Amino acid sequence: MAQSIASYSRVVAWLKILLPVSALALLSTLFLFSRAIDPDQSIPFATVDVKQLAREPRITAPEFSGMTADGAAITISASSAKTDPTNLDDGTIDRLTAEFQTPDGAEITARANQGAIEDAKIVRLEGDVQIDTSSGYRISTRELVSDLDKTLITSEGAVVATGPVGEIQAGKMVVNLENETGTSMLIFKNGIKVLYDPTNRE
Repeated sequence: MAQSIASYSRVVAWLKILLPVSALALLSTLFLFSRAIDPDQSIPFATVDVKQLAREPRITAPEFSGMTADGAAITISASSAKTDPTNLDDGTIDRLTAEFQTPDGAEITARANQGAIEDAKIVRLEGDVQIDTSSGYRISTRELVSDLDKTLITSEGAVVATGPVGEIQAGKMVVNLENETGTSMLIFKNGIKVLYDPTNRE
């Protein structure tokens, strides 16, 4: 019994020496193999320019909904928007979608890579503008302008449309409401060319 107690005491005595030494060895390996810290190196995931963000504050995923004086519903959504610091009624928009629903139930959806709000009264879509209408037309143009206080959508240049009659090329396109009946009108003008498709019976 005395021998076992003596052996236990020797083991405890050796552990009191070995454990602190092992801990010191582990700590030394941490310092030996750790990389030197470069204070000038930026954080790998810090890709945001904070100074630019402070100068040009942006709104992420904005959405605006409203109603025109003649009863059309408008919804504008985008990936981001930035207001003009000198005029809060102006702003630029990235990757926006504008949806219009006229009082007679017609629907128009326009998409563009970029755009702008002007005087809080006009939305301008620029770039590769794609327009889809509930009447079956798909229209492409370079620039589209829409009033926000009344139903008036106008292309600022030539358009190419495909729809129930075939393909239509025109120098301009206008969407507005007929004053007396309130019916939405899709009008092509300025040098219209129609490539009629007789296979489309609709």
